[in-house]
Amino acid sequence: MEDFKANREIINQAVDKPVIAQSSPNRTRLAVSLFYFGQGIAFASWASRIPDIKHTLNLSDGALGSILLALPLGQLITMPISGRLVTKYGSKIILTITAPLYVLALSNLGLATAPWHLAAFLFLFGVIGNMCNIAVNTQGVEAEKLFTKPIMTSFHGAWSIAGFSGALVGLLMVNLHVIPYYHFWIIVALIWINVFFNYKHLVPGKGAQTERKPKLFIKPEGVLLQLGIIGFCSMATEGAMFDWSGVYFKEIVKAPSSLVILGYASFMVMMATGRFVGDTIIARLGRKRTIQFSGIIISTGMFISVFFPFVVTATLGFMLVGLGVSSIVPTVYSVAGKNGKIAPGMAIAMVSSVSYLGFLMGPPIIGYISALSSLQYSYAVIGCFGLFVSFLVTKIKAIA
Repeated sequence: MEDFKANREIINQAVDKPVIAQSSPNRTRLAVSLFYFGQGIAFASWASRIPDIKHTLNLSDGALGSILLALPLGQLITMPISGRLVTKYGSKIILTITAPLYVLALSNLGLATAPWHLAAFLFLFGVIGNMCNIAVNTQGVEAEKLFTKPIMTSFHGAWSIAGFSGALVGLLMVNLHVIPYYHFWIIVALIWINVFFNYKHLVPGKGAQTERKPKLFIKPEGVLLQLGIIGFCSMATEGAMFDWSGVYFKEIVKAPSSLVILGYASFMVMMATGRFVGDTIIARLGRKRTIQFSGIIISTGMFISVFFPFVVTATLGFMLVGLGVSSIVPTVYSVAGKNGKIAPGMAIAMVSSVSYLGFLMGPPIIGYISALSSLQYSYAVIGCFGLFVSFLVTKIKAIA
């Protein structure tokens, strides 16, 4: 209780109107969770309509693959800028501004009538999405300070649940023959309502300030670089599962057509489940042990699916992988945001920059190794990432 009062006093001093800070910790937690949910459902809505947009623009697989790079390019370019903005103006202000703009950028994707339109709109979607991402994760770190227990993984769990919800809504819109533009505007209305009712319950005030004015581009050093590498390995695994799980079940597991989706679904279900129970596990085992066990679980799951490529065993393996990756990135962001030397927004931007490279490089790594040998061997290589995570975390003193 004393910790909460101390944190509340610091927050109240950082704003002109302390009354804004009178929301209960649980109400703040709900508000932050809903902002995570909003980002997740916006991204899932776009993903659910990619086939329709591809068909409308008459794009080949190769052309679509090239155009899709515009989104992560926008995210990567904006990462250092996002950290600086969050540090200067505070995550509440940046999130309140960018969350409505993010879904507005989503709606633009439904207006694309030429490939270059889609590329430009995806770049903008990535730029604003990254600002939202840094701001909402900084909010997560600040909200966690209001509690005496870890709660960060539950925020990412809200994002995962939003992914399911967005996919289901997308499926409904397709079956109702609603064009993407109108579908996206339904999401716009939903998110704007969410922002209107919940922005005032976010953690107020500016982020922690550094003694020197932050530079525009700062390379991660020391513990932040190590945290970034752990995030890289985890997100490379996630990227490999997102993009290649269906192919793996079809070509390696030889699953029937009706069960090809089983690998992806089992992975996603366990990742979401792990994020909702992850905070309890972290409270009992500590962050370091949780990441160590997570890395081992990732490798175990991958190797089971590699050495026993059958429907039941591969599904079990993919479930373990989902459970393993569930808590790593939220924990890494939480530790980075509490480093004490660099403002949370800047620290999360640094770690996120390195981590997100894994999400971009994971799928291509799978493809290149598969071309040289087989998809089975490429998954074995990704499995080694889990062991590396377990080894590297033992060297980081900042994680308890």
